[in-house]
Amino acid sequence: MIQFVIVIVLMFVLFFGLGFILNMLMKTTWFPSYAFIALMIGLAFYYSDKMSAVTYVDIVPVIGGLAGAVVSGTTIRTLRIKGFKMF
Repeated sequence: MIQFVIVIVLMFVLFFGLGFILNMLMKTTWFPSYAFIALMIGLAFYYSDKMSAVTYVDIVPVIGGLAGAVVSGTTIRTLRIKGFKMF
């Protein structure tokens, strides 16, 4: 159970960091969220023959990663509103 929680937190931090960097470099607020969703849809189509064995242990870390991507967009937007310039 502890590993499950650690995986969720790691996915959140990983996609928050990637999204934050992409937001600073590309100056698009919601691109990482859209890219994450497109990646998951692409992976779902690619592995569609193995999708019958998907459980909550597979889905919840993905939701943690999506939350990290969304929070990174929200953070960048808030920082831009408050006057911080990103690169």
